[in-house]
Amino acid sequence: MAALRVSSALACSSCSSFHSYPSFFTKFQSSPIWSFSISVTPLCSRRAKRMAHSIARDTLGLTHTNQSDAPKISFAAKEIDLVEWKGDILAVGATEKDLARDGNSKFQNPLLQKLDSKLSGLLSEASFEEDFSGKSGQSTILRLPGLGSKRIALVGLGSSTSSTAAYRSLGEAAAAAAKSAQASNIAIALASTDGLSAESKLSSASAITTGAVLGTFEDNRFKSESKKSTLKSLDILGLGTGPEIEKKIKYAADVCAGVILGRELVNAPANVLTPAVLAEEAKKIASTYSDVFSANILDVEQCKELKMGSYLAVAAASANPAHFIHLSYKPSSGEIKKKIALVGKGLTFDSGGYNIKTGPGCSIELMKFDMGGAAAVLGAAKALGQIKPAGVEVHFIVAACENMISGTGMRPGDIITASNGKTIEVNNTDAEGRLTLADALVYACNQGVEKIVDLATLTGACVVALGPSIAGIFTPSDDLAKEVVAASEVSGEKLWRLPIEDSYWDSMKSGVADMVNTGGRQGGAITAALFLKQFVDEKVQWMHIDLAGPVWSDKKKNATGFGVSTLVEWVLKNSTI
Repeated sequence: MAALRVSSALACSSCSSFHSYPSFFTKFQSSPIWSFSISVTPLCSRRAKRMAHSIARDTLGLTHTNQSDAPKISFAAKEIDLVEWKGDILAVGATEKDLARDGNSKFQNPLLQKLDSKLSGLLSEASFEEDFSGKSGQSTILRLPGLGSKRIALVGLGSSTSSTAAYRSLGEAAAAAAKSAQASNIAIALASTDGLSAESKLSSASAITTGAVLGTFEDNRFKSESKKSTLKSLDILGLGTGPEIEKKIKYAADVCAGVILGRELVNAPANVLTPAVLAEEAKKIASTYSDVFSANILDVEQCKELKMGSYLAVAAASANPAHFIHLSYKPSSGEIKKKIALVGKGLTFDSGGYNIKTGPGCSIELMKFDMGGAAAVLGAAKALGQIKPAGVEVHFIVAACENMISGTGMRPGDIITASNGKTIEVNNTDAEGRLTLADALVYACNQGVEKIVDLATLTGACVVALGPSIAGIFTPSDDLAKEVVAASEVSGEKLWRLPIEDSYWDSMKSGVADMVNTGGRQGGAITAALFLKQFVDEKVQWMHIDLAGPVWSDKKKNATGFGVSTLVEWVLKNSTI
């Protein structure tokens, strides 16, 4: 990925590196060094198992992943009196308005009044002393006698108009409290549901479930010692009961399974997660959901036959051969009304190539996350394999490889040829991601799809523009922009549409080829999108999502799984489910 380096990153992408043209292909290794199988089932499913890696041969550094069972969380939606609920922790989400007090410093909110009365006024007194006012991010856990629960937690939801993010944070806070107290069963409720429609209650339950599951999850595969979660059950109180809310909770659990897979793939280091291993994970998805999925993994020779010179040039320097991944989702029955494609950048490591990443802020040590787009695509595939939407055919495409340095590698100044015949002068080998995506987008168009969304950790310029939590989106199609933004509003993932300024293409012109692979330093995210546009059929609606910022959390030093939820929601909007 052109990564987070501000200097050259502004002009290039989080990646770079290519090599060989259709007539000058270098001999690649034909077999992977490691054999690796990955199994992930939803963390929140009763049949949940932990993502397990079994490595047949030693990896670099002799690193082996731990195999541990994921906590099996049972979810239930109930309508019972909070005072009567029995368990370890009762977590109550409260807005600032809910925390309003009368002249005697007592709660005015009816539910909090009832709990406080049962606790002989200790809840209002303790929360006052803790200065708990319901602000977003606030929480307090109290152990007070008098309730069926051993502890009561108050979690701030912020202003009176709560959002998906607020309810998700409630679930995360409850999970954190359970982890700290080694609780096995918890319940979550809202201090007030006034003003919430039936649909809003369902969405709230879904967001709470998501927060709880992802808040419970810890990726401990590479730690010598770790604590297992003790949480076994979670009751959602006061938001309704019946098949509709149960369906929403299950949907949230299915999406979480995909998000967790996405996180684990990004977290896995490059000495463990090679292009071959990523391809094995794709095949595992197809095998697990064989009723709706099929997998086609192209090797280097097959990619040569398809004239993927741009993609193979990037892969040329690595001892780990390229693997082109194509998963196809087709419903087991019913008419197909839409054909769409999800394309993910799959650089399992990006050194920058001969334009090697150096200096402060280059983030070379984090370049395992340069396959974050591929992780989002495969995570979405896993979730959709469980949800099984009708009426839509989906192609999941990843051009997986590494961008390394060797005598066989692509050099600055080389001219490479993509599978649509367009030639590219390589002026920066650290703008490699777009080169792999070029051939992946041509391949996706050849599947006869109507719409394509590609995701890539493409440019540091996008991070500079939008910061670490917002992804930039680029598309010539207003209709597609509305669809994907609407999906992101449901998922809670933040997107911001940036312009495709055609006049900027002047900086991408070459004197000896059809184009160069990077423009000037200014507008680097835009010129990267303009580059990708050259490889998309004009009849196909296309969107590029640059998720270089939100793919990784510096605070948690962990992958986020960004993109999975939005992709799943968008596919469902194109289905007849």
